[in-house]
Amino acid sequence: MQPMPQILPLLKQLRLSGILDSLETRNRQAVNQKLSYTDFLALLIEDEVARREQHKFAQRQRRAKINVQKTLETFDFTFNPKINQALIQDLCTCRFIEEKAPVHIVGPCGTGKSHLAQAIGHMAVRLGHDTLFTSHAKLLGMLSGARAVGNYDKKLAQLVKADLLIIDDFGLKPMRQSQDEDFYDVICERYEKKSTIITSNLHFNEWRAAFQNKLLGVATLDRLLHGAYCVTLDGKGYRTPRTKLKEKEESINK
Repeated sequence: MQPMPQILPLLKQLRLSGILDSLETRNRQAVNQKLSYTDFLALLIEDEVARREQHKFAQRQRRAKINVQKTLETFDFTFNPKINQALIQDLCTCRFIEEKAPVHIVGPCGTGKSHLAQAIGHMAVRLGHDTLFTSHAKLLGMLSGARAVGNYDKKLAQLVKADLLIIDDFGLKPMRQSQDEDFYDVICERYEKKSTIITSNLHFNEWRAAFQNKLLGVATLDRLLHGAYCVTLDGKGYRTPRTKLKEKEESINK
């Protein structure tokens, strides 16, 4: 059952050509179920709204640059039972984004910091928030590159605009003085306006060591820590060395 020839250009003109994807199915449903014209139209509109929402979601997910496997559903809470699951579940409601509050996730390597940060990011994307995930090193590299080509203000504006910015592995390398300034700009512009998640192997009292300019470090951390939700991960890491895996297999086979 093909739509009338004049429908297609009209739908394209109105940017509703997606309706064609379900028009034949809905038309058949309307005939079989003897639906009214308004019910038939309502079904087509609902399909179009759902299609557009899915398209927006796909765009947000692509812009977020989050690993699609790193979701809350795939996170193993039983591996480290000390994790504050209630706090994680609360953060996954993304209420903190409405509060414009920062979130910090700290702990040793391999304890699931990046996974949890991205899981929260996934929930933010699902709830309609524009999200961006990047490492601390990549963030500084982007800003440095933008400055070199005279595009710094535009890049900074993009970073500030995101509803949720996730910065992974903060302090993995000490920052140079120019990087101190760039990082301060990002945090200062987002302070009390947008939410930022920071993950780090460093404990909070070690964060100042990442800054060359100590005064700038104090100013940055003052904004980062104000009103922040803090998650501390302890215990064993997920990244088991191959030798230990082999030992585990041998003990099972005995």
